Amino acid sequence: MALPPQDERTLPAAVLRDVDRRPLEQVLAEMQTLVDQHGYVIVVCSQAVPVAVERRLYTVRSLLESDRIAVFRPPLPPLATAVLARQLRQLASCDLGPGVLASAGRLLTHYLHAGALLGSVARLDRVPVGLKAHAKSWVPGSQFGVLAHPEPQLVKVAPGAALTGPEFGTWLLVAKGQFQSDWVTGTLAPSWRTLGLREAPLPAESSAWWGTGKLIEFCAFLPDLSVLYQLVTSVRQSACRWCGIDLIGDRCVFCSVAPPVPDHLPDARRDGHRDGRPAEYHGSRDRIRRASRAGAG
Repeated sequence: MALPPQDERTLPAAVLRDVDRRPLEQVLAEMQTLVDQHGYVIVVCSQAVPVAVERRLYTVRSLLESDRIAVFRPPLPPLATAVLARQLRQLASCDLGPGVLASAGRLLTHYLHAGALLGSVARLDRVPVGLKAHAKSWVPGSQFGVLAHPEPQLVKVAPGAALTGPEFGTWLLVAKGQFQSDWVTGTLAPSWRTLGLREAPLPAESSAWWGTGKLIEFCAFLPDLSVLYQLVTSVRQSACRWCGIDLIGDRCVFCSVAPPVPDHLPDARRDGHRDGRPAEYHGSRDRIRRASRAGAG
């Protein structure tokens, strides 16, 4: 799903429709046209789409023999994936190289808080669900607040129930499915001290991702281009040792080559991570808090 522009500088999205169902020649021609027009293509694909879609994308990339196509499948629910794609579209209007822009997706993922209000967790397999929650999901009228990212959480909606929110100022995007409840807008949003609230259509993949059509999906995000730009440019850039493109982080998203890691680093640091987040996240967390407060003012 392509969200409407966040601001006047947000570039339009090229939506690749029915990638796994159209003839391969059509998809190849469409992708080649995009590469010819723009030089580089960053494909943001939800993990909720069929496996055949991912296979077709990599087949197209291989047949075109192109290192200018990056396929990024972030570990996010569908609505948050659409938000991340829009943030990259915002940043695409800035003076960022294609490698920096594509690898920025991994960094920005850690500043999204994504979840849903569910009427049942009986088929939810994306977040750990205990036996008690499973049993309660069969009680008529039960509601569950679920956070899938950045840290899985699940609470039964009741007075005092809460989900851990972001530590910085965000806006909240809400997509309503087959559910009538004001818990997200009336309780969650104020507890997270959101700076604003917007609504969007529910992505087509959301029901499959959450295991039910009785849901209200939400995502807290940083909306301001200036804040996103400051966050990305505050991270040290390096050149890919294989294709030479500038990037941030520990892996080139176009050729998938990771930089060599010094042998003296402890195992926990050898992949550039600490507590499950990339190293660049920890170096910029305080900066984004200051920038988000400045943007709010």
